[in-house]
Amino acid sequence: MRNTFFKQQHLLLLLAGFITLLAACSTAATDKKTPVPAAAIPGIPVDAIVLKAQHLTDQMEISGTLAAVQEVNIMSELSRKVTAVYAVEGKQVSAGSLLFTLDDADLQAQLDQYRQQEKLAKINEERLRDLIQNQAAIQQDYDQALTTLRVLQAQIRQLQVNIAKTRIVAPFGGRIGLVNIHPGALVTPGQTLTTLEDKSRVKIDFYIPEKYSSSFRSGAPISFHVESNNKTYEGVIIAEESKLNNDTRTLLLRAISNNAGGELLPGQSARISLHLNEVNDALMAPSQVLIPSSEGYSVFVARNGKAEVVPVKTGERNANTIHITDGLQAGDTLIVSNLLRLSAGTALHFTAIN
Repeated sequence: MRNTFFKQQHLLLLLAGFITLLAACSTAATDKKTPVPAAAIPGIPVDAIVLKAQHLTDQMEISGTLAAVQEVNIMSELSRKVTAVYAVEGKQVSAGSLLFTLDDADLQAQLDQYRQQEKLAKINEERLRDLIQNQAAIQQDYDQALTTLRVLQAQIRQLQVNIAKTRIVAPFGGRIGLVNIHPGALVTPGQTLTTLEDKSRVKIDFYIPEKYSSSFRSGAPISFHVESNNKTYEGVIIAEESKLNNDTRTLLLRAISNNAGGELLPGQSARISLHLNEVNDALMAPSQVLIPSSEGYSVFVARNGKAEVVPVKTGERNANTIHITDGLQAGDTLIVSNLLRLSAGTALHFTAIN
C-alpha cells in the first residue's frame, strides 16, 4: 500500500510539471506578437494640368502719350496794340485764315515816305544813267545814285515784312484753342495769343525696352486704347529716336493714327499693344508654378506618380500665364498646387487634373 502511495505521488508530480510546461509554452506564445503590416502612406494631394500646344501671339503692352499731328502757340513778333481779334475759340480754321491784326499806322506812314523817296531816287538814277551814256557825268555820281535807290528799296521791303507781321494768320488748318487777348491790348514778342492744333491725326509717343529696340521699324502696326472709351484704335509707327535714352535704356518711338472723328485728345495717355511674334505650338503655364533659383526657373512635373523638378526657360508673360520655351513638352503633367510641400521624389495624390 505504501508503494501505491508513492506511485500516486509520482504521477501527481509529473502531472504538475506537465501543466507548468504547458503554461510556460502558452506564455512564450503570448509574448511573441504577430507582426502588423505597415499602413500605406498616402501621397501629397495636388492639382495638375496636362500641357497642350496652342497658338500664341506675343504682345507687349506699354504706356504712351497722344499729341496733335501739328500744334503751335500763336504769338506776335512785334510789340504792338491789337486792333482786331478774328480768332474764335474752338473754331476750325484753314491755313492762312486771319486771326489777329495789330496796329500798323506808323509803319504804313513810314512806308509811304520811303516810296516817295524811291520815286525821286529812280528819277535821279535814270537821269545820271543817260548822262553817263553821253559821257556828261562821272561814274561815281551814277554809282551813288544807284546805291541810294537800292537802299531805299531794301528799306521798303523790310517795312513790308514788318507790316505783314501785323496780320497774324493760321500757319496750317486746325482748331483754335482759348483766346488770351482782346482788342486794345498791347502784345509783346513771345506772348501767347492763342493755340492752334491740327487733330485730324494724332501722334503717339512711347518708349520700348532696349531688348526690343531692333524689333520695330517704321511701318509696323500698333493698336491702343484710351481711358475715355473702350474702343480699339489702330496706328502705324512712323519714326524712332536715333539713340537710346541714357537714363532708362529705352528707345523712343512715334506712331500716328487717324482722328477724323476728333475722339482722341492731345495729352491723353494710351495703352499700346505691340505685336512681337507668333508661336504655333506654344506651351502656356500658370505663372504661380515657377520656382525661382539662382540658376533660373524650374517646375514640378508628375512622372510615375512622383514629383520631379524640371528646369525651364520662359518667354513672354501675360496677366496669368507664362510661355515655357524650353524644358517641357506637350503631354507633360504639370503640378499647380501644394508646391511648398513638394520635393524631388515626393509621392503624389491627384485631386484634380485638367
